[in-house]
Amino acid sequence: MNTKRLFISVLLFHFFVAYSQQEKKPFVLGFAYGMGEELNSKDYYYTNSFYKIHLGYTFKTGKHFSYEVVVQPEVNFGTHQLLNKYFVQPDEPDYEALREEYTQLKDVNDYILNIGIIVRTPISKEFSVYVLGSIGPMITDTQTERLSEGFAFSDVIALGLSLKISTVYFDVRPSLRHVSNGGFQGSNSGYNTKNIEFQFSFAL
Repeated sequence: MNTKRLFISVLLFHFFVAYSQQEKKPFVLGFAYGMGEELNSKDYYYTNSFYKIHLGYTFKTGKHFSYEVVVQPEVNFGTHQLLNKYFVQPDEPDYEALREEYTQLKDVNDYILNIGIIVRTPISKEFSVYVLGSIGPMITDTQTERLSEGFAFSDVIALGLSLKISTVYFDVRPSLRHVSNGGFQGSNSGYNTKNIEFQFSFAL
């Protein structure tokens, strides 16, 4: 009987040690939805909505802050229209045809792999706030006057509020996003948008 109790106690000890280690450095899997629009530009109209899968891992926990690495595959659905046709200069080949094309309302879809860091601090047992910064490669499927079709980069900075209930997290975060191609393609004015994101996730 004592042997059985000892065996069960050892098993329980190992379980709680493994669980506590997982709590200190958890993997997190989640899903996010967001929407946004351009930052007060008179040259163009742009709105977007997007979906993200959120994969996170807390790699360091300190007294006041914890640090997480995140990977966020994203699909972004945008609607774009050139408002200021003079943005397209006469020195561009076929500029009048380009003005006609770009002033039409069109869909612009982006496929992105965001890779970033979260710095988080608790404000109570259930709530925490954090800053998220990410950068990632993307493919855009539509040529516009601001960005060439093909390869580009997506940069995001966000401020988040997270509510934890057991092992489930509910997040809301306003964010700013900049898209450009770093000069690898022809058009590189890019887009600047303000967004709001909602996310739920759970610890694995």
